[in-house]
Amino acid sequence: MQLTTQPTGRPATMTYWLSHVWLGTHVEPGVALDVSDGLIAGVRTGVAAPPPGATVLRGLTLPGLANTHSHAFHRALRSTVQVGSGTFWTWRETMYQVASRLTPDSYYDLARAVYAEMALAGITAVGEFHYLHHAPGGTPYDNPNAMGEALIAAAGEAGIRITLLDTAYLSAGFGKRPTQYQQPDRHQLRFSDTTADAWAERASLLKGGDHALIGAAVHSVRAVPAAQLATVAAWAEERQAPLHVHLSEQTAENDACLAAHGRTPTRLLADHGVLGPRTTGIHNTHLTAEDIALLGSSATGTCMCPTTERDLADGIGPAVALQRAGSPLSLGSDSHAVIDLFEEARAMELNERLRTRARGHWTAAALLRAATVDGHAALGRPEAGVIEPGAPADLATVALDSVRTAGPVPRLAAEAVVFAASAADVRHTVVAGRHIVRDGRHAHVEDVPAALASAIAALHR
Repeated sequence: MQLTTQPTGRPATMTYWLSHVWLGTHVEPGVALDVSDGLIAGVRTGVAAPPPGATVLRGLTLPGLANTHSHAFHRALRSTVQVGSGTFWTWRETMYQVASRLTPDSYYDLARAVYAEMALAGITAVGEFHYLHHAPGGTPYDNPNAMGEALIAAAGEAGIRITLLDTAYLSAGFGKRPTQYQQPDRHQLRFSDTTADAWAERASLLKGGDHALIGAAVHSVRAVPAAQLATVAAWAEERQAPLHVHLSEQTAENDACLAAHGRTPTRLLADHGVLGPRTTGIHNTHLTAEDIALLGSSATGTCMCPTTERDLADGIGPAVALQRAGSPLSLGSDSHAVIDLFEEARAMELNERLRTRARGHWTAAALLRAATVDGHAALGRPEAGVIEPGAPADLATVALDSVRTAGPVPRLAAEAVVFAASAADVRHTVVAGRHIVRDGRHAHVEDVPAALASAIAALHR
């Protein structure tokens, strides 16, 4: 594994010509985008033909997509966990087996391929919810952040931005008393720093860079003792860093929390200072009316992961009610049952249609906002996710002439993309003005399917 930052060598200034572009409210044809030092310097509309020397992006160009919640190593579970039946808890046992085989080098190889798959899907930034910290048995590596640094390096080599959400994971679950928690089991030992103070000491050694931000995460209320939640929250607050937490994904977690503390997981987090505008709850599936009010009034975000939530039979979260209460929505591919933010976006709407037997809970514009600007904000990049001067030159261009997208008039291109396109329709991905994916081919990972196959096969031998 070679630790690097994002590849350099982009021209200081350049121009992209976009046949059609989504500007947040409408589709605009014929736009010239001037880029300087990785930022958008100018947006010129009414440009009917490519200016001399401009790089042409044909299709609908969107702001680069934000994958707010990822566990990169779960990509190795695809298809394996589709054999037979079970629950989230039986799925977790298979996940533990894969986790037990990873080393810094093999994790780098896998993550590089997974992040390249994301780039091919138009994703320009990922939130990596990272809890696989130590060697099997819990012994720290000589470099205590070897695994996290492998992920940062992998994202750089794949050409995308990463917010490494270093995760506190200290216990296996609740005990019989509020101050009593179960010790990590043999699989979880490599996740645990033993205390939140020890976690904070290790996490403080992580360094970001041009393509990398460092944030924090509470794995869940069952995995961080209540008395230690404030330590993680204070670490994030001191750095003004994003803070994420798995929240009420399973009813079993809610029941155990109520039994141990006499309150819901959301109330427990609120009581220990975890909620707030830089915090994002992942899933937020099984909530009470009070939980929704707590999340909304604190402006705590919600990351919905519909393809994982349906794959694991978790349930359908109250996304409409959360957004109305004041919780911004973002999207993640989580376990990577598929990596396709268009599928995540439309699944959120289509799930709600099935639940309510009514249509039109979100417009295409609102779903694109969840996949872009609100997702980037949840990852600590509030300046990203828009196509306007001063924003990062991060773009994703979707073909409008594939079998899925052909036919609609250009002004309905956003609807065509959100409700019919797939990741396979992404033709170009640009990050900081650099062409990472050109005509469907990755610029730095020559054969992404082969890289995925090799990295995953190494974990199943």
